[in-house]
Formats: sequence, C-alpha cells, structure tokens
Amino acid sequence: MNKLWLLFLVAIPLLAASSEAPFPAGFEHWTAEDMRTSSKSLAANAASDSHHAASQPLSDFPNELFMFARREADGQPELHETQADVFVVQSGTATLVVGGTLVNAETTAPHEKRNGTIQGGTRQKLSPGDIVRIPANMPHQLVLDGTPEFTYFVIKIKGY
Repeated sequence: MNKLWLLFLVAIPLLAASSEAPFPAGFEHWTAEDMRTSSKSLAANAASDSHHAASQPLSDFPNELFMFARREADGQPELHETQADVFVVQSGTATLVVGGTLVNAETTAPHEKRNGTIQGGTRQKLSPGDIVRIPANMPHQLVLDGTPEFTYFVIKIKGY
C-alpha cells in the first residue's frame, strides 16, 4: 500500500506538467489584472493626449482587433466604414450617441472619418458591464457627462 501512495505522489506532478500543453494558435486570454494594469498606463497616456484619450492594442487578427481604451473627456464623432465596434464597459459611465448623420467629418485614415457633429443620433447611457455593438458605417460618439474617466474593452470586427 505504501508503494501505491509513493507512485501516486510521484505521478501527480507528471500529470500536471503534461496537462499544460501550449495554447492553440490564435487563443487569447486577458485577465482582470491585465485590464487593471493597462488602465493605469492608459491613464498616464490620456493625461498627456490632446483629446484626453488613450488606447492600447492587445491583438490584431485578420478579422478582428482587440484593444483597451480610456477616455477622460468626450470623444470625437467618428465613423468606421469597414469595421463594426463592440464595447465592453470596464469602469465609469458615458453616453453613447449613435446613429443619425455625421456632418462635416474629415477622413483621418482610409475608411475612417472623425470630427464634425452627429445630427439625429440616439443617446444610450453606458455603465460597467454593458456591452454594445456599433455596426460599420454608423456614426458614434462617447460623451462623458462630467464623469472623470471611462474605460472599455474594444473589439473591432473587420471586413465589411
């Protein structure tokens, strides 16, 4: 019986070691601690940015881009012609102005328009835990409504 226990004690570490195979290509995992650490570095970057915003790309794949973002002031109106956005709110509150017509915007990069104003958009209050999807070609803007910061995880879905 003692030999059986000894065998068992020796086998457990070997089983544990063999069960930790490398993750498959393309698998990603961001922990809550990763988000807290990113938020601290983004706070410093947002403080020095003229728009009081910062983002950190996490992974860029052929069909989607993952990033973490922080705002400390209202965002600019924007529209992505070939990407849908998914926001997962981490902290703070904001109002998302979405839809309507983007007027007097500038093309700031291929398939990207910013600035101007949104006419006729709908307002949606966002709080921690909320998830929104903004289709490609839809104007949108985050308005902080006086809150000091707003952090969110972003998934940009490409290829529209």
